Amino acid sequence: MLGYLGPNGSGKSTTVKMLTGLLEPTTGEILFHGRPVREDVVAFKRAIGYVPEEAQLYGFLTGWEYLEMVAVMREIPPTVFERKVRAMLEAFTLYTHRDAPISSYSKGMRQRMALISATMHDPELLILDEPFTGLDVTSSIVLRQVIEKLAASGKAIFFASPAIEVIERLATHLVLLRKGRRIAAGSMAETLRQLGHDRLEDAFVQMAEETDTARTASNIVAAIQGACCSERLSDTSCGD
Repeated sequence: MLGYLGPNGSGKSTTVKMLTGLLEPTTGEILFHGRPVREDVVAFKRAIGYVPEEAQLYGFLTGWEYLEMVAVMREIPPTVFERKVRAMLEAFTLYTHRDAPISSYSKGMRQRMALISATMHDPELLILDEPFTGLDVTSSIVLRQVIEKLAASGKAIFFASPAIEVIERLATHLVLLRKGRRIAAGSMAETLRQLGHDRLEDAFVQMAEETDTARTASNIVAAIQGACCSERLSDTSCGD
């Protein structure tokens, strides 16, 4: 399970777009089982599942119709589709909403629907771009456990996220980015050792523009409280 971590603008989403075929790399090569994916893009896309940060689904379709459409594109037999999707919809508490239009779904419901559509063909590689966005606490816990079980069963998980605590909890390996460049990579322990830290949060703070976060937080609080005090002093209704 590879965590792909970096501050906003470091290149996480760009990498995901290249891996999923939405963007052509300007240099370098994407390999799958040691072979360039450009040699057989169709086969590569059949082997992957992709969950974007924002689930862009067809709102005019019902949840069941959308998944049925994906199943046809994935060449999943109807009997297999019905068995799998019923179980997955029930597990994600979406079965009672299967015949409602997706336009009526909440953000969390759409994200869960995207997760089902990305995994129902049992992909070899699962690419997740901030998959916990919009999920409630229960669904987040379930998804985390699903990811862990898939990784334990031999699936490859590529997990792009700015959330340090999630990456630290789930990832076995790590790539740290800064301004489009890889600054450290390896197992979690190896990566931290390369950066000279024991905690991922400390390494990330050093990496993210080398900002003194404690001082920044103090300055913000001081500005807030200073503004409030000024407003109180200039407000004749504040008392003495």
